[in-house]
Amino acid sequence: MSTNPPVHLLDPLFTSDEMREFFSDRRRLQSMLDFEAALARALARTGVAPAAALPAIESQCKASLFSVEALAREAALAGNLAIPLVKHLTALVAKADENAAAFVHWGATSQDAIDTGLVLQLRDAFTSFESGLAKLAAAAARIIEAHASTPLPGRTWLQQAPPVTLGLKAAGWLDAIERHRARLHETRQRALVLQFGGAVGTLAALGSRGPAVAAALAEELKLPLPNLPWHAHRDRLAEVATTLGLLVGTLGKIARDVSLMAQTEIDEAAEPSAAGRGGSSTMPHKRNPVGCAVVLAAAIRVPALVSTMLTAMVQEHERGLGGWHAEWETLPEICLLSAGALEHVTHVLGHLEVHPEKMAENLGATHGLILAEAVAMALSAQIGRLRAHELVEQACRRAAKDSLPLLKVLLEDKGVSAHLSSEDLARLLEPKNYLGSAERMAKDVLSNFRRQK
Repeated sequence: MSTNPPVHLLDPLFTSDEMREFFSDRRRLQSMLDFEAALARALARTGVAPAAALPAIESQCKASLFSVEALAREAALAGNLAIPLVKHLTALVAKADENAAAFVHWGATSQDAIDTGLVLQLRDAFTSFESGLAKLAAAAARIIEAHASTPLPGRTWLQQAPPVTLGLKAAGWLDAIERHRARLHETRQRALVLQFGGAVGTLAALGSRGPAVAAALAEELKLPLPNLPWHAHRDRLAEVATTLGLLVGTLGKIARDVSLMAQTEIDEAAEPSAAGRGGSSTMPHKRNPVGCAVVLAAAIRVPALVSTMLTAMVQEHERGLGGWHAEWETLPEICLLSAGALEHVTHVLGHLEVHPEKMAENLGATHGLILAEAVAMALSAQIGRLRAHELVEQACRRAAKDSLPLLKVLLEDKGVSAHLSSEDLARLLEPKNYLGSAERMAKDVLSNFRRQK
């Protein structure tokens, strides 16, 4: 559509322009009208409707010919949007060709137009998500390439633990992103299918030609034809919601990592800076992680929306009462929030400021305590694991209590120094010597990503 949807005050913050267009009122109408036009072509192809009726119907299937405000008010009375839309479409067609008007919406029901219209919107949305995830994956891969061996403190329960590398942290992000790309592809295959069943899913209004019309309609819309209509079986749309919910959870995890690394006292990374970005209305020095904030907000909001979609699956008999209606605004909102979160994370990772010197400084903040495991493992080979753990734990407590370097305390402990020399201890307490397989794991993830590409 050429008409841009209105911009609400918070739209640019929480979603993308592209997704806002996909789920605009005009696009919703146009997608339903695309269904009606394709149905007319299918009816003509199968001989149910005369070919002469087709031009009059197709020419009126343009959202610009309809009043959004009028349809909205009439939908409030009718119970769904398709009823007034079909009424107005029929009237428009009748002005051009009264005989053709008889074949508008022939054999279909309101839910066919609404559900298939939504699937057409989701098809565009999925293409956008796939493109966005490819960009995010590439951004994470660049971090791995640049920092496969850059050490920083690992953290468990928000406390410093043995060192990791930034490349390994980014590899965790990339590995999860690649799983989401696979899920999105699989969900697209299962969920984005035609909905066409008529009143109760039997296509009875089309007699024996129902299956032929359905097949022709699927071809016209370039959608897979499912085994049967799915009016009251909502697992497909619930899968879309849960797939995006999982994605937003991972985006939230990435945002949490980056925002914690960007804390003033940590300062290991920072969001990209720009004029007007991340400032404060009162504190001139502030550089707030606004991208992470938006992503974390989405990660808070989306799970409840996914819950609504799961709850709405329990529908009655052949057509649901209330459950179907609960989906109409819920699933688009999930898509909007997911797109915004994806766009923000991609920008943050694509321009992430990395501070290796601060990472090195933080590695020394505990004066060797975070390498206690390395000492304990080496000592275990001499005196057994339990005794080694006990001795090193006692040394750590003394070092922390007296604010002493762990190396000094260990050298003074005869139970340790009798088995490990000063050179041994110095080597064990060097962070770069206790990175395990971090670099290899990161490079393995990167290699797999490149192969998949």
